[in-house]
Amino acid sequence: MIKFILKGIIRDRSRSLFPVLTVLLGVALTVLGYCYFSGVMTSWIQTSAKFESGHMKIMSRAYAENADQMPNDLAFIGVNNLIAELKRDFPGLVYAQRIRFGGLFDVPDEQGETKAQGPIAGLAVNLLSEESPERELLNLENAVVRGRLPEKPGEILISDDFARRLDIQSGQISTLIGSTMYGNMATANFTVVGMLRFGISALDRGMMLADLADIQAALDMEDAAGEVLVFSNDFVYQEDAAERIAEAFNTKYSDEEDEFSPVMITFRSQGGMADYMAYVNTFMGVMIFSFIAVMSIVLWNAGLMGSLRRYGEIGVRLALGEDKGHLYRSMIIESLMIGTVGTILGTVLGLAFSYYLQVKGINLGNMMQSATMVINDVIRAKVTPASFVVGFVPGLIATFLGTSISALGIYKRQTSQLMKELEV
Repeated sequence: MIKFILKGIIRDRSRSLFPVLTVLLGVALTVLGYCYFSGVMTSWIQTSAKFESGHMKIMSRAYAENADQMPNDLAFIGVNNLIAELKRDFPGLVYAQRIRFGGLFDVPDEQGETKAQGPIAGLAVNLLSEESPERELLNLENAVVRGRLPEKPGEILISDDFARRLDIQSGQISTLIGSTMYGNMATANFTVVGMLRFGISALDRGMMLADLADIQAALDMEDAAGEVLVFSNDFVYQEDAAERIAEAFNTKYSDEEDEFSPVMITFRSQGGMADYMAYVNTFMGVMIFSFIAVMSIVLWNAGLMGSLRRYGEIGVRLALGEDKGHLYRSMIIESLMIGTVGTILGTVLGLAFSYYLQVKGINLGNMMQSATMVINDVIRAKVTPASFVVGFVPGLIATFLGTSISALGIYKRQTSQLMKELEV
């Protein structure tokens, strides 16, 4: 029977062309949408982890409660000994000390007088050590658009947009005015040796990147760090593994009675990220359900139109003695075959567009000028193993539902009227 139905589909294009095109378009949009939102989620996780949160983050308990304020007066002291212990207890992980700070960036003229000033958000990382993962994490080799990377203490990088706004040139000595860990006023001179552009609007507006040791000296934070970012060895975030490591760390090192004891939190537990990830997953589920509903209605209508066109054919088959149940089942099998063909073609088309977006991406920089979220301006799709099968859900369910509803008209045909209809 299946062979007979397949021949009918191939020979009668009017029976299958419109449903196949409908399924193809719907499945292609479903696959493209799934890959796009997967790419957005992956890009956001990777970018946020490298610049802001890590796969896990270690802070003092007091710092963690006020992390949005960058409270360096609550930073963890004795960080070097802590990391040495962690490397023994949790081998295979990557640790990166960070200090976030803010201040006023003062640019002098030829006479040493203030020429321009601007607020700046600073990030201190280990730039000069050959063992440091920071250059790879922050992709600094590609991020420097003018000048060079720091090679000795006292050299810093600033964002290119900020440098152009204040007319800062490579090699210029400028002053950071801020406050120490203990609340005193701090001033330190640095040499600007390069300008950065990360392609992340929240960072490119005004960022200073300095070596950790320089900022520890400037802010009176010797052997202290506001945050220690922890990454898996392959830099791929695995939520279950992160939860297990955080639980083991907190059991051994964290003391709820001591506000300056270290605490480890996972990526998902930081800054409302769990809510955002749940929102994206819900949105993707709603999107797929919407395609199923819309395509079911379209294919229902297509089935009704097909039933009207095939009214005589159905009557002949019933007049020849074909059972209504058998006819109903054959039409469902026919629709599933059409749905399979449309789904395969739609999946191929959707994956083709998704792969193009994965390679080329979409630059949303102009739309993200005022963004505060750390996410790359170039949004790329991501083709995953699930992308190859996600289209089969709406493709097959929609065709099944559409045909199941429209073909119910078979049971309304009265056998007593068939000969009269055939005479007409």
